[in-house]
Amino acid sequence: MSDYALKLKFHTSKIDYYASRYSYGRSELEVIQNTQQIKSRGYLTKKELQIIGEWKTPRTKSRVASNAEDYIKEITQIAFSTNSEKLRVEILNLLTGVSWPTASVLLHFYHTDRYPIIDFRALYSLSCEHIKPQDYRFEFWQQYTDFTRGLADQANVDMRTLDQALWQYSKEIQKT
Repeated sequence: MSDYALKLKFHTSKIDYYASRYSYGRSELEVIQNTQQIKSRGYLTKKELQIIGEWKTPRTKSRVASNAEDYIKEITQIAFSTNSEKLRVEILNLLTGVSWPTASVLLHFYHTDRYPIIDFRALYSLSCEHIKPQDYRFEFWQQYTDFTRGLADQANVDMRTLDQALWQYSKEIQKT
């Protein structure tokens, strides 16, 4: 496995601080409002996928909408039930308009295991801003996931709190 030299740019004691400065937008609240229902059901509907896709990557709206309802159900059902980490994330990329960032959102909010969201802001906060979306591969995803799980454990926070802190730190430091 390649070493991507993931390293948090701020002290773990600041995770709660940065997470507390994160603010939810209305569209993000739509993404999380049915989290428990989706986890219990074990798959997404087309409408739910469209809401998530529009929040994460608005430019893919029409492509995400082109997926058939049954196809979305089957793909997400497999992703949320398989024991294979590789299949779990890569099968989501079969959905039209879904790539690694959106697949990571689906796992982050709706899988019973803990998953990070892969985003340029989070990567910046983990000293990996040189990794670009076209370079995402399973090997990187697995190392990123393992690293963030370990970081969350070390800081005694849940994955949502860590994700918010990573995003917010980058936003404040980069001022973009």
